[in-house]
Amino acid sequence: MSDGAATGIRQIDCGSRPTRVRFQVMAWLAAAAAIAYVCRNSLAVAEKTIRRDLDISETQMGWILGPAFFWSYALAQIPTAWCGQKWGSRRCLPWIAALWSFAIVASATARGWTMLLATRVAAGIAQAGIFPCATRTMADWHPRTERALASGLLTAAMSTGGALGALATGALLAPRAEWTWLPPVSWRCVFALYALPGLIWAAGFWRWFRDIPAEHPGTNEAERRLAERSSGQDAQELGIPWARLAASPAMWLIAGQQFFRAAGYAFFSSWFPTYLQEAKGVSTAGSGVLTALPLLAIVVSAIAGGGLSDLVLRSTGSLNTARKGVASTMLIVATALVGGAYFVEGNTEAVLLISLGVFFSGFASPCAYAVSMDMGGAHVAAVFSTMNMFGNFGAGLLPWLVPHFKRAWESHPMLMRFSGGNAWAAVLFLFAAMYLAAAICWLMLRANGTVVAERDQATH
Repeated sequence: MSDGAATGIRQIDCGSRPTRVRFQVMAWLAAAAAIAYVCRNSLAVAEKTIRRDLDISETQMGWILGPAFFWSYALAQIPTAWCGQKWGSRRCLPWIAALWSFAIVASATARGWTMLLATRVAAGIAQAGIFPCATRTMADWHPRTERALASGLLTAAMSTGGALGALATGALLAPRAEWTWLPPVSWRCVFALYALPGLIWAAGFWRWFRDIPAEHPGTNEAERRLAERSSGQDAQELGIPWARLAASPAMWLIAGQQFFRAAGYAFFSSWFPTYLQEAKGVSTAGSGVLTALPLLAIVVSAIAGGGLSDLVLRSTGSLNTARKGVASTMLIVATALVGGAYFVEGNTEAVLLISLGVFFSGFASPCAYAVSMDMGGAHVAAVFSTMNMFGNFGAGLLPWLVPHFKRAWESHPMLMRFSGGNAWAAVLFLFAAMYLAAAICWLMLRANGTVVAERDQATH
């Protein structure tokens, strides 16, 4: 029997076609992800302007771009997942959206490094519960053969929000000579403006959403039965076996791939605009446009990757092939492309090669979300939040590490000669290595069974 035999991939005949409310739920979750990433990624494009305005160093900005947000976000993953499991997404997600909106307004009032650091910590804590709650909701509303595509749509929304944030921030902050049709706006006004969509979303979601299909007036019996086949709706009645999760090799590999993959992605949400401005001589507005390219590449690849993974699952019945096979293959290709950009001198050519690498890396994201649902059993929120916690430790570590890596590289004449006098170019190797490490974690994972109940099947 294949490892996907128990996935319930055959359709249930309920006498009528399922309604489509679950896709409306997905649209609400995608909107939240996009809004959150507009707020999260806008700082990267504005960081040089803010650094000059607040008179803070590159090292201090590294703390703000990295650990301040990502480590507070990581540490709050498990507590916010517990809240989501106990009280449900309908109660928790509107509060989360309101709190991150207030945090970004507070960042607009910062007068120095300490206050800006504190607002980023607050934003990290506020946003921590979005994706544990969203993943639990997808598990409750979608059957297994739709989960990777749903995860891909969520990932695409994140990158869409990040790209929009980069484009809008670059445009709003650009001098009039670059964008003559748009008056220049201060970074403080930009951040205050970004708080409004989250507050509007919170009010609308609380009014419309219900935690499970059976409670929503728009669903029919066919859609309710479709979602009930393998959902985690009984998890509220169970405790979370943290000791067994910690002892599971599969959990460590799932967390490891997220750590390294998120670290690789963090380049584009932190130092990439500065790399373009300082290493390639690109303007602020131009860096916003070019930063959007890798993020937009993930929009396409996340949807394509989710669709491909679900298609492979329906065709083979094998979660190993559908999740592990797709993710590891694409990450190896991404490693080669991002590392290869090191040897390309032209701005456009290098960014296109990096964007192509990021495109292939994006196929792994829906596989990771889906495998946390596939192997989470009744503890989807706990498994996902643990995975995402490690991912954000990686995402926080690498932006902090970049200035130190760059200075260490610059201190060695031989290394500088090797990189053509450009330490920024060498940073690309660092991020390519992250994608390779993520691929290795996927190759070691056996993506069947559950994390808690089948620890002995976790690795080859």
